[in-house]
Amino acid sequence: MKRHEIVTAFKKASASQSAGQDCVEVARTADGGRAVRDSKNPEGGLQFYAPEGWAAFMDGVKVGAFEG
Repeated sequence: MKRHEIVTAFKKASASQSAGQDCVEVARTADGGRAVRDSKNPEGGLQFYAPEGWAAFMDGVKVGAFEG
């Protein structure tokens, strides 16, 4: 398996599921990291995050590090 091989379907947050809500979509990669894309433009490219980077990001989300 290649490190950046996408092994799950892309999903977006349930909070953005209502009509007109655009968001990022996330899928798991073969190495345990994540691939991220823009839901408005899914063919526009992907960003890949290593497992450690994704875990650090999620830890920050959980403690409110990105709230304005």
